[in-house]
Amino acid sequence: MNGDITLLTLFFIGFFGGGHCVGMCGGLSSAFALQLPPHIHRFWLILLLNSGRISSYVLIGVLLGGLGQIGISLDQTRWLQNSLFAAANILLLLLGLYLAGLSTLATKIETIGKPVWRRLNPLLNKLLPIQSIPACFGVGLLWGWLPCGLVYSASLYALGSGNAAQGGLYMLAFALGTLPNLLAMGFFATQLKSFLQRRSIRLAAGLMVAGWALWQLIQFVHTRF
Repeated sequence: MNGDITLLTLFFIGFFGGGHCVGMCGGLSSAFALQLPPHIHRFWLILLLNSGRISSYVLIGVLLGGLGQIGISLDQTRWLQNSLFAAANILLLLLGLYLAGLSTLATKIETIGKPVWRRLNPLLNKLLPIQSIPACFGVGLLWGWLPCGLVYSASLYALGSGNAAQGGLYMLAFALGTLPNLLAMGFFATQLKSFLQRRSIRLAAGLMVAGWALWQLIQFVHTRF
């Protein structure tokens, strides 16, 4: 995988998947904001929540990249990276179709992470309602583990990188792509949600994501066979 192209790909996966992010996480962001005590400014809530979320994504990338590094160093082969690259783009294709409103198959994949989320959810409940600045960051850390197909797709890229640092960098690129939508959701929730839920916007964004995944799969097949 070309590192620079992959970073750009992951950024745009996060950005064009904004409709999915707002649908899944926008409600949480708004709910957290409503629970704020008067002494915590809304700006700090949004900043710290997203800083925590991004930190979790980077941690996931480092862990998966390190795991891939061990496997690849033992096998001395590229087959694992190639398989994960193909799987990531197949999942991304399904997510693009889901964003476009053409398929719901991708939603079944998100159930994979529910057992982990069930264990983390009690920790989240202990931090709610948010009463302090550190709690804002802690809630963001836990938020990063919410089951999400877009995160799973990016995680496969991180695992396939075969390097802990590279895996963390991949997930950071993805996280930065999600940031504009979720920051805007924090400040302009009603307006942004209405915009991103328009049929034409969802269709265009979803087809762009699916088209990019399909193009990468075609290139992958062309160079390997």
